[in-house]
Amino acid sequence: METSTIPFELISQGGFLMWPIMFCSCVAMAIIIDRFRFLRRATIDTREFMDTMRQVLRQNRIQEAINICDETDAPVARIMKAGILKNSRGKEEIREAIEDAGNLELPHLERHLSALATCANIAPLLGLLGTVTGMITAFAQIQNKRGQVNPADLAEGIGSALVTTAAGLTVAIPILVVYNWLVTRVDNMVVEMEISSAELVELLTRNQGEREI
Repeated sequence: METSTIPFELISQGGFLMWPIMFCSCVAMAIIIDRFRFLRRATIDTREFMDTMRQVLRQNRIQEAINICDETDAPVARIMKAGILKNSRGKEEIREAIEDAGNLELPHLERHLSALATCANIAPLLGLLGTVTGMITAFAQIQNKRGQVNPADLAEGIGSALVTTAAGLTVAIPILVVYNWLVTRVDNMVVEMEISSAELVELLTRNQGEREI
């Protein structure tokens, strides 16, 4: 038997439920690749970015701060820009502008994560369903032959049950691990944005107070 034919034989042995399990795997892989690419582009050194913004804003170089935000393709930069554009307004208006910008960025950060979680949950359930249908097939063989069966008669049903169970778990486990990593990464980015936003509000309101004096 050639090694390359083994996966196709396993799929055939697992039955029709192998196809939705494979579909979950393909969908999850596409989402994971998309999220890795997005987060790689969106990830910046927030501390370094805020150090630059702090220096510029303390010197009241508002337009330069806006230009820096425009040149930085990251959620935190777009949120900072929304607050800076309201620099002449009150503290509550600045905070509201930042919150509105954050609400627009959050769906982009969490995009497709629910679908990824769904794939991780459905795959083992499909495997369990395959186990049940496989055992039904095996017991049907016993019933049809009135108990006069040999191991070969039960091999098809039991083999299908084991293959679908293994396939469902093989797909679900790595998806769940990556999903948890992505959720943690997004949560960390949200925390960084909240900390940076609070600092920006304080910087802008402090500058207002200094200008009034």
